[in-house]
Amino acid sequence: MSSVTSAVPARQGRALRFLRGAARLLAAAGLALDAYLHAHLADRYDAVSASISQGTLFRIEAGLASLAALLVLVWRRKPSDAFAWLVAAGGLALLLVYRYVNVGELGPVPNMYEPVWFREKELAVLGQAVAILTTVFLLVTHAQRRGRGAHAAPGRRQ
Repeated sequence: MSSVTSAVPARQGRALRFLRGAARLLAAAGLALDAYLHAHLADRYDAVSASISQGTLFRIEAGLASLAALLVLVWRRKPSDAFAWLVAAGGLALLLVYRYVNVGELGPVPNMYEPVWFREKELAVLGQAVAILTTVFLLVTHAQRRGRGAHAAPGRRQ
């Protein structure tokens, strides 16, 4: 193989590593924003309660989003990327459902219907959407990197 042909996959590999690193930073930032907003708003929702309060659920979301942000940065593996996607997608799905549908009380979960938009909710949607898109990119490129086999540098994972 000539040096010209071997340089092309090397450049593509560096570009992909750069894009994956940027995607990890964006995913972590989106999840961190989600975590901050849920932690910040939790006390306002403590009064909305069944067996468990909405404030407690917000704190759980904040904890999961914080863990997902940390994992996507530190443990650069497919399971951490999938966990981050699940946290962001689940949070966004619940936010949208409770924005548009009056589900009512579900067992221990209070009625969290809130048919209004406000700044913190819009920012949470933005953070979750960014995290979803970037973790999808990470999961797709992870599969592509595995398919390349010998082209991937041994011992290098991202």
